[in-house]
Amino acid sequence: MLVGRRIVRVELRRPDLRFPFPPGFAARIEGAIVTDLRRRAKYLLADLSTGEVLAMHLGMTGRFRVEAGQEAEEPGSFYYDAPAAPAHDHVVFGLSDGTRIVFNDTRRFGFMMLLPAGEAERTAPFATMGIEPLGPGLSGDALARLFRGRKAPLKAALLDQRLVAGLGNIYVCEALFRARLSPEAEAGSLATPAGRPRAKAHALAQAIRDVLEEAVAVGGSTLRDHKQVDGSPGAFQERFRVYDREGEGCVTPGCRGVVTRIVQSGRSTFRCTECQR
Repeated sequence: MLVGRRIVRVELRRPDLRFPFPPGFAARIEGAIVTDLRRRAKYLLADLSTGEVLAMHLGMTGRFRVEAGQEAEEPGSFYYDAPAAPAHDHVVFGLSDGTRIVFNDTRRFGFMMLLPAGEAERTAPFATMGIEPLGPGLSGDALARLFRGRKAPLKAALLDQRLVAGLGNIYVCEALFRARLSPEAEAGSLATPAGRPRAKAHALAQAIRDVLEEAVAVGGSTLRDHKQVDGSPGAFQERFRVYDREGEGCVTPGCRGVVTRIVQSGRSTFRCTECQR
């Protein structure tokens, strides 16, 4: 949809999102061809023919909508109803074929940056990011190496973007449940005193990969805000095993536990105290 297309017009409907737009933002993008589109952690990166990289973060409520021709947007159904009000359409990218890419963000926690090509990975915030959870670097050995000696709770360590980049609260809760690990356990417990990975380190690495691949396959999780570019919701929320299921019975066959909720570092954690030890 975007790669190979020229951006002929950029409309900024406000001077800032979470942060002010870079100086000359619209003028620096207009006329550029998108040569590649990729992801790093929670950022979308668009390589431009101008020699810059457009880095975009959705924040908590940001979404992109694709409008092609006269095609009307399908609102889809939501886990919690949260229509994308036009008043929150803050940035519009017009492509050479008439397609419009609209960035909508109710809470304006998202932001956009322009970085020099070839230097983006060495520039904040990318320079200090950890391994990619869907890349070849994630393994039980890697988790043991990263978490060795750390007394922070396992969930907090997994959400530390300097260690593993791109994991969010929902997927960490779900991965810990599948690996049968307590979110309150010390992160260092994944490694032996000699630094070797324990069996649970390998189990957690596989659970992270499984959860993310399953979520990607069904379009992510639609709670209050997320939906796909065609307006349809994701479907992973229908497969939650613990997240947002406080008070419900554990889905593990034979387990009589109940899903409970605790708060860690200001974030809700859902877990089964019977399965996850």
